[in-house]
Amino acid sequence: MATATKNKGKMRIPLKLIIPSLLFLIPCLAAGAPGFDYADALSKSLLYFEAQRSGRLPYSQRVTWRHHSGLTDGLEQKVDLVGGYYDAGDNVKFGLPMAFTVTILSWGAIEYGAEIAGAGEWEHALEAIKWGTDYFIKAHTSPNVLWAEVGDGDSDHYCWQRAEDMTTPRRAFKIDENNPGSDLAGETAAAMAAASIVFRKSNPHYSHLLLHHAQQLFEFGEKHRGTYDDSIGVAKSYYASVSGYKDELLWAAFWLYRATEDEEYLRYAVDNAVPFGGTTWAISEFTWDIKYAGLQILASHILHPLTF
Repeated sequence: MATATKNKGKMRIPLKLIIPSLLFLIPCLAAGAPGFDYADALSKSLLYFEAQRSGRLPYSQRVTWRHHSGLTDGLEQKVDLVGGYYDAGDNVKFGLPMAFTVTILSWGAIEYGAEIAGAGEWEHALEAIKWGTDYFIKAHTSPNVLWAEVGDGDSDHYCWQRAEDMTTPRRAFKIDENNPGSDLAGETAAAMAAASIVFRKSNPHYSHLLLHHAQQLFEFGEKHRGTYDDSIGVAKSYYASVSGYKDELLWAAFWLYRATEDEEYLRYAVDNAVPFGGTTWAISEFTWDIKYAGLQILASHILHPLTF
């Protein structure tokens, strides 16, 4: 949703709006652009993610007007879905834009880690990524099951409440073998593969765990094809998968190749690039739904020194 709402005098802005500004800010840090304090802008952008946190907040929480919330998420379905990020000024946890957010945060950390560290924001960037990936680990309860959403936009938007006080339904929705969602599985695989690269040196055990989940999710999405919003109808009015799932499968394959250097993932991406629409020139946007522009950039970095 594109509407920002006030929360105790503060403003919560959609995740999908903050990501483009982060992609712009970090290269400006690297270039040392004069006249603007991009380090401060980066700091405030990362601080924003703490305002969007769901679950039990840590003692290190810097946005002190936020408190614990959503502590029974998943209880009705007997699964622990506490954590993750709220989407915007509402209290729904939408899996597809959340996963895209973590993928892009991780990509920024991979490409511009030195600049982020130079701005004194490296630990905050890691915390923002890990808050998302910790939730994805919980949501991926078995190889072919991924919990895709908590709450629904219709009931949630009927009554605007602080997350700490919400009384709206917290039903959880999943994708599985009978209710596929290759787009969501692919994007979550991409997020966890990219994050595994970020944590490879500082937390190798966690990095390996993320990669394990990413590989399972990619296999699930590839084997059981379909769009998640066909399986979860309540998502269609808010985050419809207009581009389908083929861009996410290519996106995930390239990220898994970058994380593992396993030629099978590269071969999958190259072999399916044309039939999956990955070579199209008709690209005008890069969003939580449409990944072609991003995967073309990623592919160019990977394929440039290679010959097929």
